[in-house]
Order: sequence, then structure tokens, then C-alpha cells
Amino acid sequence: MAESLLALYKYEEDFLEVTDRLKTMNTPGLGVMSPIPMHSVEKVMGIGKSDVRFFSLAGAITGAICGFGLAAGTALVFLLPTGGRPIIPLPPYLVIMYEMTILFGVLATLFGFHVVSGLPAWRDAPYTPEANIDRFVVSVPVEHDTDIPQIESIMREGGADEIKRVEY
Repeated sequence: MAESLLALYKYEEDFLEVTDRLKTMNTPGLGVMSPIPMHSVEKVMGIGKSDVRFFSLAGAITGAICGFGLAAGTALVFLLPTGGRPIIPLPPYLVIMYEMTILFGVLATLFGFHVVSGLPAWRDAPYTPEANIDRFVVSVPVEHDTDIPQIESIMREGGADEIKRVEY
């Protein structure tokens, strides 16, 4: 069983200030929970753009190539020369290329989302129900850091309403 230290905050400003202080201390395993979406915490935590977009691009390019390959391969296997038209005409193949681009792009995006987000989660994460109601939560794993008294004092100075240890 792992153990984590959770600090609950009522105000967003206190929560962001403590998160910034703990992040500058290079606290390993620092995590945050919020009842509302917050772009400012992404800046504090140093979270950038998601890598899922690269999976989407790779899937879309692969789909376009596969769509063209399917249509062109079928035309070459079953030759049907008609009145001077080319064997592999591009305009009619754009439809299947488009459809395969969308299909492979969506499937790659779904796969990329699971890879980037770490799903399925093989281990539990610390949680407290107040994080979904009206409190902002900062969590620090206890087993990674020996500076627990210092971290706890930073959390208290930052205005934590409650600090608790949670096993998960």
C-alpha cells in the first residue's frame, strides 16, 4: 500500500501558490486535483500540449496511404481499361482516401489517448471526495520524499484547511 499526503484548500490562489512552491522544490510525484477546469494550474505544473496530436497525424497519413493503396491495388488486380482513361485515376480515389484518413485518424487518436494518459491505470491514485465538490487538493507521495515535515509546513503556511495522509 502506498501513502500520500493530501492538503485541501478552499481558495484557488492559496492552492496555486503552494503548488508553485512545491514545484520549485522539485517535489517528486506532485499531483493536483480541482473541482473546476483551471488553465493556470497547467502553467504552474509545466504541462504543455498533448502528444495525442502526433498519433492523430500519423493515423491520418497512414489512412490516406492505405486508402489510395486499396483503390489503386484493386484497379491493378482487376484491370478494366475503358476508353482512354488511366488505369489509376486520382479524382474517384479521393473519396476512399478521405474516408480512410478519417477512420485511421480517429482510431489512432483513441489509441494515442490511451497511451498518453496511461490507461488502463495499473495502480491506484490518491483521491478524496472533496476534490469533486468544493476543495482544491495538492498531493505528495510520502514514500518518495524524506522532507515531509518541510512539505507539511509549506502546506500549512499556504492556508491548508486540512492535511491528511491517505493510503491507496
